[in-house]
Amino acid sequence: MAKLAIFFALTLSFLPFLSHSFSPDTPTDRRILVLLDDFSLKSSHSIFFTSLKSRGFDLDFKLADDPKLALQRYGQYLYDGLVLFAPSVERFGGALDVAAVLDFVDSGHDLIVAADTTASDLIKSVATECGVDFDEEPSAMVIDHQNYAVSDVDGDHTLIAADELINSDVILGKTKIEAPVLFKGIAHSLNAANTLALKVLSASPSTYSAHPTAKLSSPPSLTGSAISLVSVVQARNNARIMISGSLDLFSNRYMKSSVQKAGSHSKYEKSGNEQFVIELSKWLFHERGHLKAGNLRHVKVGETNEPAMYRIKDDLEFYVDIYEWSGNSWEPYVADDVQVQFYMMSPYVLKTLSTDKKGLYHTSFKVPDVYGVFQFKVEYQKLGYTSLSLSKQIPVRPFRHNEYERFITTAFPYYGASFTTMAGFFIFSVVYLYNK
Repeated sequence: MAKLAIFFALTLSFLPFLSHSFSPDTPTDRRILVLLDDFSLKSSHSIFFTSLKSRGFDLDFKLADDPKLALQRYGQYLYDGLVLFAPSVERFGGALDVAAVLDFVDSGHDLIVAADTTASDLIKSVATECGVDFDEEPSAMVIDHQNYAVSDVDGDHTLIAADELINSDVILGKTKIEAPVLFKGIAHSLNAANTLALKVLSASPSTYSAHPTAKLSSPPSLTGSAISLVSVVQARNNARIMISGSLDLFSNRYMKSSVQKAGSHSKYEKSGNEQFVIELSKWLFHERGHLKAGNLRHVKVGETNEPAMYRIKDDLEFYVDIYEWSGNSWEPYVADDVQVQFYMMSPYVLKTLSTDKKGLYHTSFKVPDVYGVFQFKVEYQKLGYTSLSLSKQIPVRPFRHNEYERFITTAFPYYGASFTTMAGFFIFSVVYLYNK
């Protein structure tokens, strides 16, 4: 009996640590597992980690080969996000492997993968499964002889001052990143079959991937705009993934370093790294760009209760509430491109919704002159935002026999034909009977 009590006590003690993917009900309850090659990264990358902690995240640091590693217990995930700052790890410890990481993402959780020239096949496999392919050339690095940092003027031009950023306020924030981002690492490209991946930090046209000290015997496999330095993926289940070819991108040294791009007279006291990684992490962990929609409803014009059925040609009003998570609270989402479909096999009505800028979207339209089982559908997909998919089914009936107008305007020709026929028959009968 005592053993049973101890078992239940231990089980209950773990329950507070069981985590789910981003939930509208508990959006601030977030735990992140950070896997490291070496615990020294906790201090060398402390600015990034401190930023996460200051925003309410609970970080659990472990070595990537820890034999006790586990992402879930009792069928429930222990963490909401996973950060892989262990590029050289050949094999994860414990119950963690590539399949477990992919299942973690498939369950709606978020992932950061950072690599460098020591990247193992394991880390490259995780990236490949996410739709991103690292350069397979051993010891290859990103090289740019035109857009390198001035501090690397006599070096091999592998320290790049990158400023080809994605144009998206929701992903990188509304404040423009003025200073270039320092990058030193390996190149990757987006898999052409993956339409969900985006380049956040791109290479310039003069960039290529090769061994910095070896002579090129053949053209590099990755060059110019085909190279991505930092990419993100938003899965169809709204899980978010960030893949970087540089672990130093997150380091204190790069964040605090001054930067001047070769050929430019502008020198910045501080690189754009800190602003870049912090703003991007806000998007990644759903502090920005996360939408929720609900309270989808519809009524006949002039009524307040939602009907169980519509009749063809009824006038109706449609409403839906949409909010965005700001990192602290749900705020009204304001946009002019949200649409509703009145759908049966294909959309019979497609209307853009108006908003009161308080989260309420609405429109009105007439039910089409087609009866059957329809759906109100809101399918919303926008760069950087989580996708919305809502639907509600409603039948539409034809007019009953006693609901038609007494005289239908379009039937007047038929009425005229009937009376003309009767008049003609009467005249014919008179002529036939009384004509000798």
